[in-house]
Amino acid sequence: MSAATLVESALENREIAARFVAARLAARALPGYPGKLPADLDTAYARQDAAIALWPDVLRGWKVGRIPDAWLARMGEDRLMGPVFGAQLHHLAAGASAALRVIEGGFAAVEAEYIFVLAHDADPQRSDHDAHSAAALVAALHIGIELAGSPLATINELGPAVVVSDFGNNAGVYLGPEIADWRGCDWASLRCATYVEDALVGRGGASSLPGGPLAALAFALNRGARRGRPLKAGMVVSTGAATGIHDIRAGQHARLVFDGIGELHAHALSAVPLPLGVRA
Repeated sequence: MSAATLVESALENREIAARFVAARLAARALPGYPGKLPADLDTAYARQDAAIALWPDVLRGWKVGRIPDAWLARMGEDRLMGPVFGAQLHHLAAGASAALRVIEGGFAAVEAEYIFVLAHDADPQRSDHDAHSAAALVAALHIGIELAGSPLATINELGPAVVVSDFGNNAGVYLGPEIADWRGCDWASLRCATYVEDALVGRGGASSLPGGPLAALAFALNRGARRGRPLKAGMVVSTGAATGIHDIRAGQHARLVFDGIGELHAHALSAVPLPLGVRA
């Protein structure tokens, strides 16, 4: 690829990223993808990196999601990642309900998650982590919620590269109670269910994630290293939708039941424009 083509591509990526960032900051839905669709994951992550550079907040972690089976051969990877920023990382106190800010006309879904908090920086040169080496970097494992959200209503329909290009379709992570003695657990014993408006919408658990949550963490460590974004101590990694991806609208409530651990509650509200400047 020529130098001129590289510059043109970088400009296109930045323009598309800027349109997504502006829409998110304004809590405004997009009528369609704001540019040419990304052809591959490398292009999609280049756009995500451009958007991270434009977003006025501090990076505090990552969400990991599964790439659907129908896309695996084309994408060449089975998972994807997106950033979690300071103002979008929430710690749920006992009895509190997570406020899910959804963009009207965009996409919004609630997900039951198992979320790691890292104790150590990852080696920036290492991209061959497995479950065992990933576990050595962990401080704690928590139950939690991810708000999957985007100003683009069709984000999932357009495929994983589009998802990656808009922050991995992430709009918030909510950290619940810690899971005691998780290292000695059989993943199959960690079960959960999600209810929206008191209707059961999904059941699953840690073993619903291929390879378990540690496989998702290993992916984040390896992909992060390859893209020059090694994970740091204190970061969170949300490992995937353990009961599925469940649409939620403003005014609706969700209840997430983690067997033997506890329940988390959430209520969806219409998103409002965000102030400029760093939000810690």
